[in-house]
Amino acid sequence: MGNALRFLFGLCRKPTAAESDSHRLPSHGVPASVSALAHDLFNFNITSQVPEGLGNHVVSSKKDQANWYRKLLDAWTEAQPPPRTPEEAARLVIETLKRHRQADVEGLLAFYGLPQPHTLVQVTVKPPTPLPEGVTHELQTLPVYGKAVVDGDGMTVYVSTADPRESAFVPIEVHEAAIQRSEARARRNYPEADEFHRKITDAGYRVIFQNNEEILARKYRIRLRGIDAPENAMDYGEEARNELVKIVEGKSIRILVYVEDRYGRYVGDVYCDGLFVQELLLKKGAAWHYATYDKRLELAAWEREARAKRVGLWALPNPEKPWEWRAKERRQGG
Repeated sequence: MGNALRFLFGLCRKPTAAESDSHRLPSHGVPASVSALAHDLFNFNITSQVPEGLGNHVVSSKKDQANWYRKLLDAWTEAQPPPRTPEEAARLVIETLKRHRQADVEGLLAFYGLPQPHTLVQVTVKPPTPLPEGVTHELQTLPVYGKAVVDGDGMTVYVSTADPRESAFVPIEVHEAAIQRSEARARRNYPEADEFHRKITDAGYRVIFQNNEEILARKYRIRLRGIDAPENAMDYGEEARNELVKIVEGKSIRILVYVEDRYGRYVGDVYCDGLFVQELLLKKGAAWHYATYDKRLELAAWEREARAKRVGLWALPNPEKPWEWRAKERRQGG
């Protein structure tokens, strides 16, 4: 059994009646739409049966549907790595079934709650090598927590102190507190261990568990350069934040830092899985180009592209500029 089929097996279990109706399965870190498709492909491999209810979303016969699942199963098995996000799963479906009816492809995507073809974006900018002019330093983070994404253009990340750049600057008192915390935990004196960890966090660090190991990491607050997403309290604010969460959650990211702003945030370009995150957000209509602070023409072009498609916040009748909203809040004492 190949890696992709092992991945399918790991996602799949027999669904409950409620899950069968809603077509949403527990995902073990994988979105429900992806795990649902994985479950049905795994089931098709065993039974040669397509899922009930699919016929309500597509126009072709069950014989044709079985042909799709046979092709999708082969494509998923060969994928290296197999899809883990809705966008990756949608692209696999679209590419595999590109010679089939558009209505069937769109219906199949809708059945699983996967993105439609017109909503998918193609990212053109790749991570730069060497570093561009103006970059002060580069951060390679530990996997990002979804809850650490504060809004559509900001998040908190952690960088391991094993990183050569970080290791030279860790305060001695932080090193000592980390050692004392480990010793307290070994004695099962958890209140004492928590007290040492408070000293660590007060200094801007944190002990993170990863792969059954404790990692001492430095905390960074990040502001994505060149874009301005709606604030959480604005129209489309939560949606914008969720778009950023979907891109970075559970993944290590690369950040090219240009400057530290007046709020102590590091302003930089962010790359995830080799994709330029600002480009993704702009093309998805999850942010504005922040032209006051960034004159890059490509950012303006990506915003225009999303406006023309009326995707994301551009589907709103009169989207409000985040900087104007913040100025109004300040005037009103909000």
